[in-house]
Amino acid sequence: MSQFNIEEEIEEIAGGEFEREPVPQSKLKNWKSFLGMYAGEHAAGTEFVIGPLFLTTGVSAFDLIIGLLLGNLMAVLSWRFLTSEIAVKRRLTLYYQLEKICGKKLVIAYNLANGILFCFLAGSMITVSATAVGIPFDMEMPKLTDTMPNGITWIVIVMIIGAVISLIASKGYEMVSRAANWMSPVIVLAFLVCGFVALQQLGVQSFSDFWNIWGDGGDPFPGQIKYTFWHVFFWSWFANAAMHIGMSDLSVFRYAKKASSGWTSAAGMYVGHYMAWIAAALLYAVYIRTPEAQNLLNMGEAPSVAPGPLAYNAIGVFGIIAVVLAGWTTANPTIYRAGLAFQAIMPKTSTFWVTILAGTVATLAGLFPAFAMKLLDFVAFYGFVLAPVGAIIVFEHFFHERMGIVQDYAEKANLQFNKSVLLAWAISFGVFYFISVQFDVFLSFLTLPAWICCGILFLILSKRTQRTI
Repeated sequence: MSQFNIEEEIEEIAGGEFEREPVPQSKLKNWKSFLGMYAGEHAAGTEFVIGPLFLTTGVSAFDLIIGLLLGNLMAVLSWRFLTSEIAVKRRLTLYYQLEKICGKKLVIAYNLANGILFCFLAGSMITVSATAVGIPFDMEMPKLTDTMPNGITWIVIVMIIGAVISLIASKGYEMVSRAANWMSPVIVLAFLVCGFVALQQLGVQSFSDFWNIWGDGGDPFPGQIKYTFWHVFFWSWFANAAMHIGMSDLSVFRYAKKASSGWTSAAGMYVGHYMAWIAAALLYAVYIRTPEAQNLLNMGEAPSVAPGPLAYNAIGVFGIIAVVLAGWTTANPTIYRAGLAFQAIMPKTSTFWVTILAGTVATLAGLFPAFAMKLLDFVAFYGFVLAPVGAIIVFEHFFHERMGIVQDYAEKANLQFNKSVLLAWAISFGVFYFISVQFDVFLSFLTLPAWICCGILFLILSKRTQRTI
């Protein structure tokens, strides 16, 4: 049998996405595939929410602009030197690699938690798109404090958007990547135009005028906390903690020809998480100056951050289109990742159906505006929960020989449940989450300590408990 036929057979067995096999050489992709995907995924619908939310925290100009610059740099370095480095050496999905380390029974719980959290994140992106689609129907927009659906129009629009996104994601990585490449230039252009229009509306004519939009900051809006440089730095670094130090993007970069493809994450961080966040914050700065917003603030209420109206007020119909597409390009790969998580739990179920399941959960989550309106808090929690599990993979990969422990121990010892993994995660999560709650410490400050603690504990416990194979 030729090598080509062998690879085709592997793909057929794996359901077309190589969920339980290394990606073969013939299916590897160059850096351009990842550039479009990261630019599209991170210059996305949620950026229209995150930018305004930063403004509600009373952040200063220096803290926002420099904090985002350096925090996003740390995220890029994490993708390049951790995620993509391991991905091109193993070429396995996160879920299959964890199964080899943790054992099938333990990884089921992780996959379920991971898949559900990804669905909730995708749901917030569906919410974002719905705020744009609802404009022609004069739909009531969700408020910053809303948690429940506010009407039948909202429910119908969210259900339709969720169905379309789920179908695209169910077509697999090829379709996800292609959709991102098609849509990302339009979305990036929209953010740029929104930013320039907002600057004009704010009367900005010099860099000092731009800087003075935030100035020295101010008091946070009702229900928000005050952000400093360190809040912005650590939050922006760990906004995607589950994907880089949490190793979720092993499932993406396993298709990369070289580890240097990890640098393409910079397209997402600096086009999306830098330029787009600032552009969206400028849109909100325009809205805050309106009589409607000032009246709400005088009553002790935070003005709405619904992205659809913000973009529409700046650039009209193009703004509606941009917000819808931005939600799609982020929700698509997120639902794809959630589908892979569910695939690991139900390996006999096709990729199509597990992705449809993930899309259904995401759509139901999208009905509840709280996931989008509390996005800063949700993203911090989601990264904090999932990132330490990535430390298990990172510390094993780089230190197993030095520590004298067996790589992929659960697979080689035929373990269904690796207690060292569970204890390392439970202790690190429990201790640092307790610190956050008990002493009111910003959760993103504790993500890195929890990650390092989990990795070290895993090495120590594995050294003590592993037997010779």
